[in-house]
Amino acid sequence: MTNEPMIIEQVMPVCDIAIAEHRIVDADPESAYDAARELDFAAVHTPLLDAAFFVRTLPARLRGRLEPAPAQIRLTGGPGAGLPGWSLLGQVPGREIAFGAVGVFWRGEIRWRDVDPAAFATFAEPGNGKIACNFSVRPYGAGRSVLSFDCRVTGTDPQSRQAISRYWLVIRPFVGHIMRAALATAAADAARRAASATVRGGEPS
Repeated sequence: MTNEPMIIEQVMPVCDIAIAEHRIVDADPESAYDAARELDFAAVHTPLLDAAFFVRTLPARLRGRLEPAPAQIRLTGGPGAGLPGWSLLGQVPGREIAFGAVGVFWRGEIRWRDVDPAAFATFAEPGNGKIACNFSVRPYGAGRSVLSFDCRVTGTDPQSRQAISRYWLVIRPFVGHIMRAALATAAADAARRAASATVRGGEPS
């Protein structure tokens, strides 16, 4: 493994809030990385997530203005298929993929800013918050790996940091739930990929 700092550490070396979840995956690091990189967030489901989505969209449902959910939401999905408001901050194949967002996300109506990924680390316009996340992978014995999901948050001024800290007290359990659900979905896909590769490797040529 390289000693070079991870991308998330380079784009947000200091943060106000940090949370990390980890999961042991029954797959090699390459399969785990590919599964995380190609994770479809629209396919991440739990009863709590589905209920929360229904409640959040209830006002739009009652007004008959609910927009259809995207068929796919991927980090590398291209135009129209990515996480709304988020951008890819960089990736190291087989090791890490990082993504982030800038905006006002602690109020009822979220307002994302369009910030070029190259300017993410230095963006400091007051009144905004910054979120940096990554999936990272490391080996864990023969044929297994540890998949991690890290999230860092900071504000661009004291008022924003205070607002984010108050907001975080409310949403932290839900954020952790989302991260664990995403890891579980990616881990299941990684195990399928590894099993498929094993079967193909055992087939006679």
